[in-house]
Amino acid sequence: MPPPLATAVLIATFNRPDYLRTCLERLADQTVAPATVIVVDSSSDERSEAVAREHGVTYVRNPLGPGHTATSRMLGVALAGDADVIAFIDDDAFAAPDWLEQLLRRYTDPNVAGVGGRASNGQAGEENVGLDDIGKFHLDGTLSGHFAANPETDVDVDHLLGANMSLRLAAIEELGGIRDYYPGTCLREESEIALRARLSGWRLVYAPDAVVEHVAGPYAKGRRFDARYSYYAQRNHFVLLGRVVGRADRRFSRYLRVAAAQVRQDVAYAVRALGRRRLLGPESIASGVARGLTKAVSTTAGITVGVMLVLSGRIPYSRPVARAMAPISDVPE
Repeated sequence: MPPPLATAVLIATFNRPDYLRTCLERLADQTVAPATVIVVDSSSDERSEAVAREHGVTYVRNPLGPGHTATSRMLGVALAGDADVIAFIDDDAFAAPDWLEQLLRRYTDPNVAGVGGRASNGQAGEENVGLDDIGKFHLDGTLSGHFAANPETDVDVDHLLGANMSLRLAAIEELGGIRDYYPGTCLREESEIALRARLSGWRLVYAPDAVVEHVAGPYAKGRRFDARYSYYAQRNHFVLLGRVVGRADRRFSRYLRVAAAQVRQDVAYAVRALGRRRLLGPESIASGVARGLTKAVSTTAGITVGVMLVLSGRIPYSRPVARAMAPISDVPE
C-alpha cells in the first residue's frame, strides 16, 4: 500500500459564519482526518474569524475582500505546508463523512492531478441529468457542468467544480500556481487551473461518491443570473479561454458566436414581451422589456471587455506544461 497522503482542506469564506460553522463541523467528522484545515476569510466583520478560532483551524484574511476567490485559494495553498493534496470546499458545502476518504482513494494513479466530487443541490432528479456530459470542455468553447450527476462510476473530466474539488500540490506547483484573473462573481476562477492541468496531460477524475450537500448560501453581492452575473459570466469566460487556449484557438472564435447568440436571445425576450400587450398589463410588459434589454446590454458589455482584455495582451496565454504522458481524453487541440 502507498503511504497515506497528507491533506489540507481549504475553505474560502465571506460573511457566512453560520454556514462556515456547519462546514467545519462536518469536516471534524471525516473518516479520514485532514492534516490541517485552513479558512481564508474575505469577510467585512469578525464573525467568521470567531467561528474559525472556535474550531481551532488555521485562519488567514484575504485583504482584497470579496471578488477574489482565486487569491483566497492562493493564500491557502501557501499555508498548506507539506500537504500532498489540497482539498477545496465552499463554506456552504457540507461534506459527507467519507468525503475526503473518497477523494483520496483516486490518487493512487500518479498521473491524477485532481479529483472532484458530486455536489448535491437537493433538486429532484438531478442525479440523472447530464450523465454523459460531466465536466467537459467542448469544441465551441463552452464548459458543461452537471456536477450533481451520479454516473455510479468514476469519470475522467476536463474541469472540476470549485465547491468540491481537490488538487495534487505537485501539479499546482508544476503549473505555476493559481492566478486571479476572475473578479466580480469569480465565475471560472477554479476552471483555469483544472483545464491547464488537463491540457498539460494530467488526469482529472470525477468521483460521484465523494459527496457534499451544496446548500447555496447568499451571494456576496447581487443574485445569480442578474445583470451583474451576466456581465461576469461572459467577461470571465473569455478571459479563461484566453488563458488556457489563447485567442488564436478556434474555440475562442467559436465561443464568440455562442455569446452573440445569447445576446440575440435576450433581445428576442424583450421583443416577445412587447408582443404580448393583449395578454399582459403595462407593468408586466415594461418589466419584461427591461429584463431582456438589461441582460442583453450586460452580456454585450461582458463580451466586449473580456475580448478586449485578451486581444490587448493584458491576459497572457498560459502555454501547457509539457509532460511525458500525452493527454488521455478527447480535449481538442
